[in-house]
Amino acid sequence: MDSKRRIAISTPSRSVDEITGSRRLRRMRKADWSRRLVQENHLTVNDLIWPIFLIDGENRREEVAAMPGVFRLTVDLAVKEAERAAALGIPALATFPNVNLALRDLTGSEILNPDNLINRATRAIKQAVPEIGVITDGALDPFTSHGHDGILRDGIIVNDETVEQVAAGAVQQAAAGADIVAPSDMMDGRIGAVRDALDAAGFQDVAIMSYATKFASAFYGPYREAIGTQGLLKGDKKTYYLDHANSDEAMREIEQDLDEGADMIMVKPGLPYLDIIRRAKDEFAVPTFAYQVSGEYAMIEAAAANGWIDGEKAMMESLMAFKRAGCDGILTYFAPRVAEILRG
Repeated sequence: MDSKRRIAISTPSRSVDEITGSRRLRRMRKADWSRRLVQENHLTVNDLIWPIFLIDGENRREEVAAMPGVFRLTVDLAVKEAERAAALGIPALATFPNVNLALRDLTGSEILNPDNLINRATRAIKQAVPEIGVITDGALDPFTSHGHDGILRDGIIVNDETVEQVAAGAVQQAAAGADIVAPSDMMDGRIGAVRDALDAAGFQDVAIMSYATKFASAFYGPYREAIGTQGLLKGDKKTYYLDHANSDEAMREIEQDLDEGADMIMVKPGLPYLDIIRRAKDEFAVPTFAYQVSGEYAMIEAAAANGWIDGEKAMMESLMAFKRAGCDGILTYFAPRVAEILRG
C-alpha cells in the first residue's frame, strides 16, 4: 500500500447559491467605498475625553514610565495641551493631580483647599480655553497618605465621613469652574450627597458623571504610578470597588446612582468589561462612557513597541469596540493621537 495516503475531497452536492440562498454577505465588503457605506458604528473626535495628569511647578513635564507618551504636566503646560485639544476638536479633558506628598494625610483634607492643584488647573484651563469641558475627579486617593479613595479610620475606609468630604470637595471643584464632577470613590450615597451639595451651593448646572461601575481591577497599576499612590497603597480596594465577577451588582450600582441624580455613567476599566457596557446601555439607555484605563493603554503600547502588533490599528480597533458596545464617549490617553488621525 502506498505509504502516502490520498485524502478524498468531495465536492458539495449543492451550489453555493443553493446553500446561501443567494445571500452573499461579502458583496458589500469588496471595496472601500462599500465598506464605508454600510459601516454600522463610527468613531469621531466627539467621542473622545482626554485624561491628563498634573504636577506642581512651572514649565515642567515628567513622562510616566509605564505609559510611554503620557506626561505629568504643570498647570501652564496643561493649559497649552488644553489649547491643542480644543484645536483638535476634543470636547473635554479629565484632570488627575499628583499631589505633593507633604500635602497628603489620612483624611485627604487637601481636596478641600480651593487653591489645590486640581482647582488651579481648572481655573487656568477654563480661563484660557473656555469652550473645552473640564471633568474633575472627586475621589480622595490623590490627596491621602495611604492611597485609598476614602478616609481611613482604624484600618477601615469609612463611608459616610468620606462622602461628606467628597461632596465638599466637589463644591470647591465646581467653584473653580469644573463642568462635570466625577466622584470615583465608590462610596455608598456619594452621588446624592454631591448633587445636594452642588445644588445648595448654586451649581445646579454642574453635571455628575458617576463611576457607577468601577471594578477592583489589575489594570490600574500605571495610573497609580502617575498620581503617586503606587508606593503608598496598603492592602487593596476590594471592600469598596466592585468584584469583577459581578454583573448584576454592577446594574444595581448604576440604578442607585441614577436614582440619586447622576447625569451619566461610566464603566471602568473598559475593554475587559464590554459586556457591562452593553448591558448598561441596553437596560438604562442613559449617556454611557468607558475609561480605557492605564493598563489597557500600556499593553497596547508595549506590544506595539516590541513589534508584536500594529499599534495604530490596535488603538483604533479598541476604541471602535467601545462604540460597538454602546458607548457615547471614551476616556482614553490616546485621544490627541486619535484626533490627529481622524482629522487627517
